Amino acid sequence: METIIETDVLVIGSGIAGGVCALQLADSGLNVCLVTRAKELFDTNTNLAQGGIVYRGLGDSPELFIQDAMRASSNQASIKALSILAEEGPALVRSILIDRLQIAFDQTNHELSFANEASHSVPRVLHAKDATGREITGALVKALKAHPKIRIETEHTAIDLLTPSHHSQNAQLKYGNHMCVGVYLFNQKTNKVVRCFSKKTVLATGGVGQVYLRSTNPVGARGDGLAMAYRAGARIMNMEYIQFHPTTFFKKGANPFLISEALRGAGARLVHEDGTPFMEKYDAQWKDLAPRDVVSRSIYQEMLTSSVTHVYLDAKSYVSKTDLEEKFPNILEACFKEGVDPRYDLIPVVPGAHYACGGVWVNGWGQSSIQNLYAVGEVSCTGVHGANRLASTSLLEGLVWGKRAAQQIQKEVNHQPQKFQPIISEIPAWQDFGHESPDPVLIKQDQDLIQSTMWNYVGLIRTPQRLKRAFRDLRNLEYDIETFYNETQLSDELIGLRNMVKVSVIITTAALKNKQSVGCHTLG
Repeated sequence: METIIETDVLVIGSGIAGGVCALQLADSGLNVCLVTRAKELFDTNTNLAQGGIVYRGLGDSPELFIQDAMRASSNQASIKALSILAEEGPALVRSILIDRLQIAFDQTNHELSFANEASHSVPRVLHAKDATGREITGALVKALKAHPKIRIETEHTAIDLLTPSHHSQNAQLKYGNHMCVGVYLFNQKTNKVVRCFSKKTVLATGGVGQVYLRSTNPVGARGDGLAMAYRAGARIMNMEYIQFHPTTFFKKGANPFLISEALRGAGARLVHEDGTPFMEKYDAQWKDLAPRDVVSRSIYQEMLTSSVTHVYLDAKSYVSKTDLEEKFPNILEACFKEGVDPRYDLIPVVPGAHYACGGVWVNGWGQSSIQNLYAVGEVSCTGVHGANRLASTSLLEGLVWGKRAAQQIQKEVNHQPQKFQPIISEIPAWQDFGHESPDPVLIKQDQDLIQSTMWNYVGLIRTPQRLKRAFRDLRNLEYDIETFYNETQLSDELIGLRNMVKVSVIITTAALKNKQSVGCHTLG
């Protein structure tokens, strides 16, 4: 017999945005179902965040922060969204992260310690050593698991959003308002699909980094939420703006991992093998702390000019051994495992796909263009990031919009009670027409093809010819994958593959339409 889940609010994703939203909703008395495709709640981009979270530094102001963010965004960010972030962010860091979750941010003389990062005019970033995200995630997961109003479903992959416009068996409902009433969920443990009905649905599924060959993102960052929202008819914007982090550890055969920007904030320089710095010739004022899109393109250019596979980050010459050991223990440990000691060695680095500045369009309260559907965190486009994200604003955006979405949802649910039974009778159970088991070789080959195509044609430097080739190749591949999907039994990997190719087409289409080099979108 099919399992049906009914809840006030469904939250898909367990990073800072989804977790804070779920916690705030549960505190208000609503029943929340928190879903993740991962085995554990902490398998998120938030958990991997080495960098920090923007606060308000000494001599700082909302106006100065907005000025910095606008400059980094190539003047493409929403001033309204930045004002929300600047005005509300620091208070929520204090009330939710410090007071409620007891996050132990770094201190100097019993006062919060502010770090400097790229494109910030003043030190205003809070860190918990070089594992800020891990500290936040640990405390957040503990609170989520302990809350009696939160039902947690791990290893449940969202397939598609439930919308009467698309799924209702009653033809008359297809002419009504376009709304979301839940989601089809694939239970990885039973290989069965369940229907989850909710008064409000919150997408908090993170980013799209895994559509690229090299990325700082976890394996689940394949654009599931974005693809589902697109198929449901949500407005998507700014997806050509994919930010590449300048410093991802590089070693053949090793998995790439992030080398935090905070290390450059502490003084480390980008250099060639002989130790010669090069960023000054690309940005004489900001040098190694220029906006991320500038630094990443500069590294790419140096690699082309010098015919090398990577450059280096020199911490040993510019950061004391004591600071490295005390402030960056996790980076040191990760490098040690690959045979590199940053106290004495140069760190080999290349740019890696890091953050989607665009996503599902939402307003100031996280509401999408589809009724009852919200999006928070990296899957959303609030307008905060414009064409390029300012360092350490992503955790803050997730915190602020997670809280704001919860506030708005609480108001709406309390004033607009929704009865599930009529909806359940109109939305059919999942029909699985696939008969063959998913071939892992085919899935892996298609994933590799997507990642290589995106890396080579829709990466740091784009040309009209590359983008046209990518669009044609990806659309052909999308047709093959959709056929494969419809004829094959469901699996998490197959669902992810379908979403990866859809997201890749979305990014490429957006890049083709934008004829100007802006921020992360650079035409060569």
